[in-house]
Order: sequence, then C-alpha cells, then structure tokens
Amino acid sequence: MAATVFILNGPNLNLLGEREPEIYGREPLADIEARARSHAVSMDLEIDFRQSNHEGALIDAVHEARGKAVAVIVNAGGLTHTSVALLDALNAFDGIVVEVHLSNIHRREEFRHHSYVAAAATGSICGFGSHGYIMALDAVHNLLERASA
Repeated sequence: MAATVFILNGPNLNLLGEREPEIYGREPLADIEARARSHAVSMDLEIDFRQSNHEGALIDAVHEARGKAVAVIVNAGGLTHTSVALLDALNAFDGIVVEVHLSNIHRREEFRHHSYVAAAATGSICGFGSHGYIMALDAVHNLLERASA
C-alpha cells in the first residue's frame, strides 16, 4: 500500500497563475497538483492535496494527517510568517514535514524572512517555483528510503 503524503497549501495559493505571476509564476495550483500526483506515483506515494484560505482548516488537516500520513508538505503562504497555531499543529505531527515556498522568502520583504513553519520542518525548499513541490516529494521519498534501510 502506498504511503500517504499530505500537501497543504495556504491562503491565496488558489490564485496561483493570476496573482503576481512575476513572483509566483503562471502555473495554476491545479497544474502543480497534477504534476505532484504524477511524480508521486513513480515513488509509490499517495497524495492528499488541499488548499485553504483559513488557518483553522489547515490546522485541522495537519491533525488529520496524524496517523494517516508519513509526511506533510506545506506551503503555508502568508501564515508562514504569522501562525504559531500552525507551528504547534506541525510540532504535534510525528512524521516528515517539508516547508515549500515558490519564491525565495529570504530575498523578499523583511517580514517574510522569518518562518514559524521552519521551526517544525525537517527541511525547507524555497525559490524554485512550482518545482519545489517535486523537490519536496523527492526529499520525502529519500528520507523514507533511508529510514527503511
């Protein structure tokens, strides 16, 4: 049976492809999801892909991942820089956590340089656009392979 990975996307990511394409790219979230699903199949991973503009819904999804998923890949959007509650939920998840950002948050506005999510993350990927999701899946797969060896 395939291991499950939750991929969680935060506020405004439903607007990818439309909102500030010079920063976030022109690819809609549905296309990112399709690529992630296709890539995951080759590694025998199952994807539960979600997006919400509501902090509580993302926290609920992390809670749901407990006991169901081996990993959570999270692009928390603006909540990255503000949500201690999301950090607490991620800290309660006993699995791999990979933080993903389309843009390089460290080259942007000062307030974006701090990530609460990073404090719970096994690792962080930023600045590679939508390919960051593929990189995150590769990282999860590699960590799982090492753990089972």
